Amino acid sequence: MSATSSSLNRRGFLASSAAVGAFATSLPAVMPVGQALAQFAPSNRSNGVKAMSTITTNDGTEIFYKDWGRGQPIVFHHGWPLSSDDWDAQMMFFVEQGYRVVGIDRRGHGRSSQVSDGHDMDHYAADAAAVVEHLDLRNAVHIGHSTGGGEVTRYVGRHGEGRVAKAVLMSAVPPLMLKTPSNPGGLPIEVFDGWRNSLAANRAQFFRDVPSGPFYGFNRPGAKPLEGVIENWWRQGMMGGAKAHYDSIKAFSETDFNEDLKSIDVPTLVMHGDDDQIVPYKDAALLSVKLLKNGTLKIYPGFPHGMLTTHADVINQDLLAFVRS
Repeated sequence: MSATSSSLNRRGFLASSAAVGAFATSLPAVMPVGQALAQFAPSNRSNGVKAMSTITTNDGTEIFYKDWGRGQPIVFHHGWPLSSDDWDAQMMFFVEQGYRVVGIDRRGHGRSSQVSDGHDMDHYAADAAAVVEHLDLRNAVHIGHSTGGGEVTRYVGRHGEGRVAKAVLMSAVPPLMLKTPSNPGGLPIEVFDGWRNSLAANRAQFFRDVPSGPFYGFNRPGAKPLEGVIENWWRQGMMGGAKAHYDSIKAFSETDFNEDLKSIDVPTLVMHGDDDQIVPYKDAALLSVKLLKNGTLKIYPGFPHGMLTTHADVINQDLLAFVRS
C-alpha cells in the first residue's frame, strides 16, 4: 500500500469515527448508544412477525425454512449433516431465473429443533410435507442431494401426489446404501459404524476430515482444497445436534427406497458423479433410474459427491434445463 493511499485511508477512518462520535454525543445521555442505535434498525417484532421462518410439526418440532422469490416453486433438500445453506449457489441462481426457491433445514440440523427423536426418513418426509402444505406449494420441483435425495424419494412417493411436477436425485442414497444379501454392491455396516464412532469420539474433527477429504474429492492427486468450502461445511455441521447426526447415519444408510422409487411417476432426473467416494454411483444412481417410471440418468465423469458446490456452474445449467423441459 502506498503512503498516499495509507494517508487517505487513515483520514477516511478518522472522519468516519468523528461522524459516529458526533451522532453518539447527540443522543440523550441517559440512553446507551447501542440502545439508541437499535431505535433506527428495521424491525418487524412490533408487528408480531417472527424474525425467522419456521413451522411447528404435530410432534412439536420446529422446522426452519427459507422462502425466496416468486414463480414456480423449487424445494431443496440438503445432505447430511448440513443445512439448507448448502444449496446457496443453487437457490441464488434459481431465484434470479424467476423461480420461487424454498430450502428446508431437516429436524436436528441447521436452525431446526435439536429434538431427541424422529431422525428417520418417515419423519423427514413428513416434516417436508408440513412445510409444503404450510406454504401451499403446487407444481413444485423437489431437488435432493445425498440424504436429501432419500428424503425427496420418500416425500414424493408418499406425500407428493397433486403437488409435485418433477424431482431430482443428486448424488443420492437410494435405493439402499447398506450391503445386504439382496443388495450385494452396498457398503458394509462396518463403514457406517466407523462414521458413528468418529462422530461420537470427536464430532468437530470428524466434520473437518470429511470435507477436507472425500466429500469434495480434495484428497485426490492434484486437487486444490478450498478452505472456505471446508469451513462452511464444518460450520453447517456443527450448527446441528450430535444425536440427530448420529441417528441420521442409520436413516440414510439402512432405509430401503426400492418401493418408493417404483411409486414415483413424475419426471425424475438422477445425477451422480462417477468419482463419488461417499455414495458410489454404481449402487445408487444406476439402480435408482431402473426403478423409476420416468427417470433420466446423467453421470458426470470425475465429479465428487459435493458436486453441487465444486461444479455449481455445470450443475445449475443442467438443473435449469431439466426444470424448463
